[in-house]
Amino acid sequence: MSSIPTLHALLIDEIKDLFHAENQLLKALPKMGKAATNRQLKAGFSAHLTETRGHVTRLAQALRILGLPAKGKPCHAMMGLVEEGAEAIATKGPDAVRDAALIGAAQRVEHYEMAGYGTARAFAQALGESRVAALLQATLDEEGDTNKKLTAISEVVNAEALAAGGEIAAPKKSRK
Repeated sequence: MSSIPTLHALLIDEIKDLFHAENQLLKALPKMGKAATNRQLKAGFSAHLTETRGHVTRLAQALRILGLPAKGKPCHAMMGLVEEGAEAIATKGPDAVRDAALIGAAQRVEHYEMAGYGTARAFAQALGESRVAALLQATLDEEGDTNKKLTAISEVVNAEALAAGGEIAAPKKSRK
C-alpha cells in the first residue's frame, strides 16, 4: 500500500490520476464515436474529445503550477470505465441498443470525472492553491455541462433502442 503523508501529496496524486484518466479518454473516445450510429451521439463523442484535449492541457498547467512535470499515474478506475466502453462497442444486437450501451458507458465516465475534479478542487482550495483550484473548477464546470448534454442525448438514444426491440426482459427465475 502506498503512503500519502499530506493533503498536498494527496492533491498531486489526484491530479496525476486525472491526467492519466483524461489521456486514456483521448484514445477511447474516437473508438466510441466510430462505433456509434446515432448522429447526435457521434457529435457528442466528437465534442467530448475536443473538450478532453483542453482538460489535459489544464491538468498539465496545474501540475506545472505545483512545480511538477505533466505526467500521470495509472488510473485504475478509468481503466475499468474504458474497458466497459470497449465492451459496449462490442455489444451485439441492434445498432440502437449498442448506442444505448455506449451512452451509458459515457455517462459513467462523466460521473467519475466530476467526482475526481470536485475532490481535487476541494483539496486545492483547502491548501490555498487558488490557481490550481480555478483550473479544476473550470474543468468541473465543463464536465457538468457535458453530463447534461449526454443526458439529453441518452433520452433520444434510449427511445431508439426501445423502438429497435431493446425492451427490458423479465428476469429469469432462479432454481434453488
